[in-house]
Amino acid sequence: MSGTNLIRLSPSRHATSTTFDVHGLVAIHVEAGTPGEDQLRDMLAPFIGDSSASLQLQVSGTTTEFPAQSHAEDAYRYTDTSLFLPADRVQVIQTPNGYRVEGRGELLTAVVPLLDRLCVRAETAMVHAAMVNYKGAGVLLPAWGGVGKTSTVAKLLAVPGVGFMADDWGFFGADGMLSSYAKPMFIKPHHRSIYPDLFQGSRKPLAPGWLIPPLSRAATAVHPVIVRYPRTASFTRRWSPEHRMVHPEEVFGPENISSSAPARLAIFLERFDGVEAEWEPRSVEWMTSRIVGNFHSELPLVSRRLIEALGATGLVPLDDYFGQKAEIISSALKAVPCSRLRLPITWSADRASDYVSKLVRSQLDT
Repeated sequence: MSGTNLIRLSPSRHATSTTFDVHGLVAIHVEAGTPGEDQLRDMLAPFIGDSSASLQLQVSGTTTEFPAQSHAEDAYRYTDTSLFLPADRVQVIQTPNGYRVEGRGELLTAVVPLLDRLCVRAETAMVHAAMVNYKGAGVLLPAWGGVGKTSTVAKLLAVPGVGFMADDWGFFGADGMLSSYAKPMFIKPHHRSIYPDLFQGSRKPLAPGWLIPPLSRAATAVHPVIVRYPRTASFTRRWSPEHRMVHPEEVFGPENISSSAPARLAIFLERFDGVEAEWEPRSVEWMTSRIVGNFHSELPLVSRRLIEALGATGLVPLDDYFGQKAEIISSALKAVPCSRLRLPITWSADRASDYVSKLVRSQLDT
């Protein structure tokens, strides 16, 4: 590492790790006993298994000390190959084939942006979107949180021959292929009419719908603090009264989970203050900008702070971080019809998802 002297602190007592293979693009190795290991297992569950990917992301609770780090006031410390954020208790080390993430906090918030960065090196970008395989045609529905991605997926999966790919995050290759991320779905009270079976029997109770907005705001406010403490973060993720975690295969059946599909339609979903839905074509440049910006905006504050620090210290210049990702998405969209659909904010999740589902079907059932 450029001749930097390293001192390894708190050596791990475990010799084994859990490996995840992200579509053959990136291998993620999580050392046993790493803080937040349970969260990483939950959120990366679809990718568990051996990997031969050359790009590697190592995750560990073991901390490496760099005696000669520079100081950026109190915000972070760094060398040419390392970055330490004291407030978040996380350190990133650049390795010959990727990154090593270390720390005592919930490391998922550091793993996601670094996974995205490594995927970009493999000509693929992470996106914040719902994705389905519609009878062999990939449908990409990027959107802000709360627009209705999870609800829309349920409506589309009711159509024979449609496969689940993602309801929140997914992968988009420069060759135009969509690749799935069937991570746990977060089911909320307004999904009752859409996923009625998930509200049957003895399950974790959910708060009344009217309490969800203030609970969500409170969760957002305290998240930067909670992620410093993995056990607390794990507890709140599993037992927060605003949602339930459910794996997609439990909802739709493993036979209805699709791994990949060529993109054939891209619709950016928004809510607005109108009374009727508005659908209009948009350029590839417009869609590219929205997808890049939307993914970044929807990351947790801790993740965005890490990206900013990587850019400020030169480990991953911001023009590379965003520019190279934009090039991949632009290439991926070059033969894909792009549009924007604005849905009235007053429409329920049920009504909005019905409209989106009908629009998708009208475009592809021809």
